[in-house]
Amino acid sequence: MKKFVMAALGGTLAGAVLTTQIAGPLIAQQADQQTSVYEQLDLFGDIFERIRAQYVEEVDSADLIEAAINGMLTSLDPHSSYLPPKDFDDMQVQTRGEFGGLGIEVTQEEGFVKVVSPIDGTPADEAGIEAGDFITHVDGESVLGLNLDQAVELMRGPVGSEIVITIVREGIDEPFDVTITRDTIKLTAVRSRLVGSTIILRVTTFNDQTYPNLKDEFEKSVEELGGLANVNGVVLDLRNNPGGLLTQAIKVSDAFLNAGEIVSTRGRNPADSDRYNATDGDLTDGKPMVVLINGGSASASEIVAGALQDHRRAIVVGTKSFGKGSVQTVMPLRGSGAMRLTTARYYTPSGRSIQALGVSPDIVVPQPPRVPAETEETDAAGPRTRSEADLRGSLTNDSMTEDERKQAEEEQARAAEAAKLREEDYQLAYAVDILKGLSALESSK
Repeated sequence: MKKFVMAALGGTLAGAVLTTQIAGPLIAQQADQQTSVYEQLDLFGDIFERIRAQYVEEVDSADLIEAAINGMLTSLDPHSSYLPPKDFDDMQVQTRGEFGGLGIEVTQEEGFVKVVSPIDGTPADEAGIEAGDFITHVDGESVLGLNLDQAVELMRGPVGSEIVITIVREGIDEPFDVTITRDTIKLTAVRSRLVGSTIILRVTTFNDQTYPNLKDEFEKSVEELGGLANVNGVVLDLRNNPGGLLTQAIKVSDAFLNAGEIVSTRGRNPADSDRYNATDGDLTDGKPMVVLINGGSASASEIVAGALQDHRRAIVVGTKSFGKGSVQTVMPLRGSGAMRLTTARYYTPSGRSIQALGVSPDIVVPQPPRVPAETEETDAAGPRTRSEADLRGSLTNDSMTEDERKQAEEEQARAAEAAKLREEDYQLAYAVDILKGLSALESSK
């Protein structure tokens, strides 16, 4: 019995020693860290009071605190920031699809404002602003040294007013100025068109209207073609789409998938991770698909492209996407403002993180540079070629019936239309040609 008591006492002593040697330093370390935080807060208070008392001009205390909060958030990554009440209201309006401005999605890189993408049909798009452009000056004032919100504030102004932005573009030696008239930006989230039997769905943004618009536009195009049986495929055009709401990216992906994971998000705490899965029901009933992306396709666009690519539901064509693989949560704060904080990374169904890497297309198809107006007509015409029909005295084709002749003329018209599309939009024409080829193979089975 004595041995057991001694063993118990020994165990207690050992436990006490372990607690002292391990838990003790940990508690001390935590206490030191807490003391360090309080010291830093005291330092902040000291600097704050000195600025208020001794700065050369009187400053507003609220402005100082707001600037400190924003500086703390923007030091984390380019997408975290503080939203004052007005900016928070503007952001809520934007997700509903109408707001005032230039019509560009921007980020910050190397101190300058970088265009992620211009939005279709907006003043910036019509002025020729391109994805990848750097904005160095606004109305002659340099944006170097400003945070992203401050630079964006410089570009805001009344609808109808003019702004001059200085652009640096890869491939052009000198910066150049672009004058843009501010306007109310009314976003049409999805537009559709037909090229032969192919439905083109152009998605410009992911706001509250994106999925309803997509469904309506698709059904309208199917009706125009006389039914789903007459559709040879769908092109989902996500080029220069800067992204938007995660919920809408999930719904758009789900529209073309019957099952499987769409995207997963993983935060700092494993318990905060989420997985989003497709539900049964493919809007197109399994029709072949091509997704178009480029360097202006970001965030929600990359979620859709990555999901459809990983499930082998679509062929992804174009150039590498932007590479924004993080999720921002907007958290309302006291005083009607909000905080936009990066809270997670998202991953495609195969487990890929596209952060800073982007989605790589299955088929890389660069968009050729625009042909200068003075040479466009000559190049489009091309060299004149001769055929059998041009030879003097050539035999006519008298074996064709009137219906066959009409069919041949329609085929020639479609070929001419395809050639014209290649001149207007080479990437889109390439996507349409892929679907034509897949349709021809399917019909030959």
